[in-house]
Amino acid sequence: MNTPRLKQPHPIQWLGTGSAVLSLLALCVLAGCKKHTEGDGHDHAPPSKQTAKADEHAGHDHGATEEEHTDEVKLAADAIERYGVKVEAAQLWVLKPTVVTPARVAFNTEAMAHVGSPLRGRAVEVKVRLGDVVKAGQELLIVESPELGEAQADFLQKKTAVQTAGPAVDLAKVAWERAKGLFEQSQGISLTEVQRREAEYKVAIAAVKAAESAAMASENRLHLLGMKQSEVVTLESSGEIAPRYAIKAAIDGMVVQREVTLGEIVNPDRDSLMVLADTRTLWVLADVPEAKLMGIATGAKAWVTVGSASGEGARKFEGTVAFIAPLVDPTTRTAQVRIEVPVAELALKPGMFAQAEIVLTAPDGQDPAPVVAVPDEAIQTVEGGPAVFVPVRNEPNTFAKRAITLGKSVGGLVPVTSGLVEGEQFVIAGTFILKAELGKGSAAHEH
Repeated sequence: MNTPRLKQPHPIQWLGTGSAVLSLLALCVLAGCKKHTEGDGHDHAPPSKQTAKADEHAGHDHGATEEEHTDEVKLAADAIERYGVKVEAAQLWVLKPTVVTPARVAFNTEAMAHVGSPLRGRAVEVKVRLGDVVKAGQELLIVESPELGEAQADFLQKKTAVQTAGPAVDLAKVAWERAKGLFEQSQGISLTEVQRREAEYKVAIAAVKAAESAAMASENRLHLLGMKQSEVVTLESSGEIAPRYAIKAAIDGMVVQREVTLGEIVNPDRDSLMVLADTRTLWVLADVPEAKLMGIATGAKAWVTVGSASGEGARKFEGTVAFIAPLVDPTTRTAQVRIEVPVAELALKPGMFAQAEIVLTAPDGQDPAPVVAVPDEAIQTVEGGPAVFVPVRNEPNTFAKRAITLGKSVGGLVPVTSGLVEGEQFVIAGTFILKAELGKGSAAHEH
């Protein structure tokens, strides 16, 4: 606690006999110092040696002088750094009106993917677990499918048929051309024979086209089963059947649901084996009363609070209104407003209940007048009322409690209607330690 200070007597008071001096000192001690008023800076001269000596003879009766500093806290320099005590100047803010509604957190359904199997088979390898973060194209599951093996074998067979039918066309063409030349030169062959060989040539061409069509159909089936063109080319060149199929991620995201286990039979009838979701942007679905809907517009700023209703352990996230439902629920008379919240950490989770605070737009489009406002964390409740801490002028590392009057909080900023003016220094962070130290000091004075 700071040493009590007395006003220094005017020099003329020290003239005269020693008894007169003592009388004046006694009067000074009994009168005490004038209590500091808010904002006076406590800028006072140091006590004189004679005044201190008079205090000692008076039995250290500091009741009035100690009371001056009961609203002050002095911290060591290392404590200020350790507890993150920071001072800033009060600023003017334009605080628009808001509406506060209940909400819930959900996945961004436009950034989700349900992973299924395009073919029937058995899961022989599961490469990811629930909660894993994956990249687009990453292998998630290996399925061994007899159906795929059969389709690959059929494709190879059809490609062989195409290759077999090709030479027959060349032979039939040569035979037909030879017969036609012989008939034209010497009619050494009948016209019927020429026509028969022409028909054989056309049949051979038709057989090639049919084989090519069958091979194409077989290749398309492979594509339907999930094989890419490069994999089909590899199969055709190697001739080796590969019945294992890798199911890959369609998007970057997290595995938020996994409904498959090793050795399980999978098929296209199942809705999904896994669900991937991009959790970098989540949706907060707020139910806004119809009376407030006219003041909400897409692009409006919003804040989402999750956690304890009392404020202890609560977390706040900033987002933007992305969509307003075109219909009002006839039962609740509310409409759903979608707020998109970019999330850098996993503190905000789908399924959580939340409270949404959405900025309203004035009907005339005019912004309200700017006011002095401070962050919520700068305000402490002291002796039943709101207060901030301000640095004491000319007293390093010393802070005084300042009672203030508040308005309605908007997005983490609270307007100060009295007690703090623009440009005045106040403690913006670390006020909890100042309140704690102030409480210790108050307890020490109760004697």
